Amino acid sequence: MRTADMHRVTAETDVTIWLDLDGDGSVSKIATGVGFLDHMLTLFSRHSGIQMNLSCKGDTWVDDHHSVEDIGITLGQAFLSALGTKQGIRRYASLTLPMDEALVLVAVDISGRSGCYTDVTFPSEKIGSFDTELVVEFLRAFAANAGLTLHVRELAGENSHHIAEAVFKGLGHALREAVSLDQRFADQIPSTKGVL
Repeated sequence: MRTADMHRVTAETDVTIWLDLDGDGSVSKIATGVGFLDHMLTLFSRHSGIQMNLSCKGDTWVDDHHSVEDIGITLGQAFLSALGTKQGIRRYASLTLPMDEALVLVAVDISGRSGCYTDVTFPSEKIGSFDTELVVEFLRAFAANAGLTLHVRELAGENSHHIAEAVFKGLGHALREAVSLDQRFADQIPSTKGVL
């Protein structure tokens, strides 16, 4: 089974996560203390099939930044741990995902080389009480710790909630494909270098 447990404690947050790359995402339990992030991670879990139990106690009285970033870090670390040797994975995936008027391209490479390249513009600074700039902060933290090359491009969009939702759903679908196992290459690392 491709599962992982992570617990990360700092002066600002206490994050605990268990995940299963081969779940279906239908019964994940997500309680981050940041309502909008709970919504986005629930969508991510369901669309990726990554089952998770995730909790965070953070200094949200300051703002949501520390919690969002530290959740991205911890989720990335758990994702990388659950991948194990990466033998047999498809490695690459991309998807252009529509969410009403929003259209977002997400492409991933489970390369072992961290990089996050985004071109996403939110019409509003906040969605409810959530700072929209934190979407990119989460993506950067996750990609850096998961060993992903991640590209996210907004091709169209007028509603900030729809754009964010397209980002998280698109990431979920791309990772679902990238971590899936290709039985033709089950005993191989998907790289001519022999290592990822």
